[in-house]
Amino acid sequence: MSTVEANVRPDYDAELQKIADYVLDYRIDSSEAWNTARLCLMDTLGCGLLALRFPECTKHLGPLVEGTVVPHGARVPGTPYRLDPVKAAWDIGCIIRWLDYNDTWLAAEWGHPSDNLGAILAIADHLSQRRLSQGEAPLPMRDVLEAMIMAHEIQGVLALDNSFNRVGLDHVVLVKVASTAVAAKLMGASREQLLAALSHAWVDGQSLRTYRHAPNAGSRKSWAAGDATSRAVRLVDIALRGEMGIPGALSAPQWGFYDVLFSHTNRDLATKPEGERKFTFQRDFGSYVMENILFKLSFPAEFHAQTACEAAVTLHPQVKERLDEIERIVVTTHESAVRIISKEGDLANPADRDHCLQYMTAVPLIFGELTAEHYEDDFHAAHPFIDELRSRMEVVEEPRYTRDYLDPEKRSIANAVQVFFTDGSATDAVAVEYPIGHRRRRDEGVPVLIDKFRRNLATRFPAARCEAILSLCEDQAALEAMPVNRFMDRFTM
Repeated sequence: MSTVEANVRPDYDAELQKIADYVLDYRIDSSEAWNTARLCLMDTLGCGLLALRFPECTKHLGPLVEGTVVPHGARVPGTPYRLDPVKAAWDIGCIIRWLDYNDTWLAAEWGHPSDNLGAILAIADHLSQRRLSQGEAPLPMRDVLEAMIMAHEIQGVLALDNSFNRVGLDHVVLVKVASTAVAAKLMGASREQLLAALSHAWVDGQSLRTYRHAPNAGSRKSWAAGDATSRAVRLVDIALRGEMGIPGALSAPQWGFYDVLFSHTNRDLATKPEGERKFTFQRDFGSYVMENILFKLSFPAEFHAQTACEAAVTLHPQVKERLDEIERIVVTTHESAVRIISKEGDLANPADRDHCLQYMTAVPLIFGELTAEHYEDDFHAAHPFIDELRSRMEVVEEPRYTRDYLDPEKRSIANAVQVFFTDGSATDAVAVEYPIGHRRRRDEGVPVLIDKFRRNLATRFPAARCEAILSLCEDQAALEAMPVNRFMDRFTM
């Protein structure tokens, strides 16, 4: 047995170099990606503004030391806060994610790539203000949109073939990695500094999915992405100060990410086949993810349930006068929904309810709509029939729905709902295969997105400012050219 280890320092892992070279060298020429990024910016900021209505969210915001004054501090939209970029990224990421209403990506891993806007906006606003103070030109919003497209691509492409939930890790590891990459570019990192920052993002401690699943589901899932984006900003700052990287962060035998965190299944701790113990890439980095991103437009609900909610709203007129006659409800769905959000038993908090397929189906069946307020404790306590209806539900996997969910040419998120009554009658099964926020329904979805944005703006700002913001955001060229600091001025209280 050898008593020494070879100490030949390796080159950076190829996967890290692939990400770094994409961020530094790729030029985005897809008009669809640029336009979708603009829509994503609108939708994401609107989700953050809406979240400010909820004290459980706002209690997390603001400086760690009350009264702290930060020169050129990054603004948190909809608030008076000007914070250092690390805390600002935390706060922006928190409000974006709080209501589970921002965009979604579904693949072997799922997640919400617009979470990365926490780091992107915080850095871009701070840098723009600092540059102005030094007599330099601020960053334009085009740089923000470019960073969004790239962050979406990094997170989404890594998620296509590589399941982190199946090894027990939360998808916010991909938020941290994507935010690290684009924040480093915005902050002027060299290739070596960018690689160093990325290596630290992978070596860093990674979040477990414990807080997303029964019986431990809770509100950490609403601020986990903010935590990831803020950590990304911190790691970039460390790298820019000259901290050395860790070249074998992924591949180092015994100590690297692959051997420690990616080589075993989380359920039975079985060792994966050798070819599955490292990342695979279904496609090269480009702009595919932004072009195909899924918007949550009609319901603040975990995305695997979006089409079930839509089906339930369709059925509401047929069942609203016969709720007491319902014998059973069959929800036909895909495997990921069964694994992630099908729950029985008590639901302890709003975060538990907005990740329960049965709850998100029962509410629109009863009330004809589903809003963020429907998850709150007081509403739940006042309407015990929701849980009664949940107890009558049967969730069934449809293999075709599962295949179409994984098909890169379809990327469906199908659900069907059928209600059976005690007299032997039944409704038709209402099936919805593509939610309104899907690329296949984009033309139908854009007016809904704009209306959603208008409503969310109105929760914080007077009508004149809402219309000015909306007018700017609907003009692609004007938005791209606007300095980031002036854009953020519009969202400052």
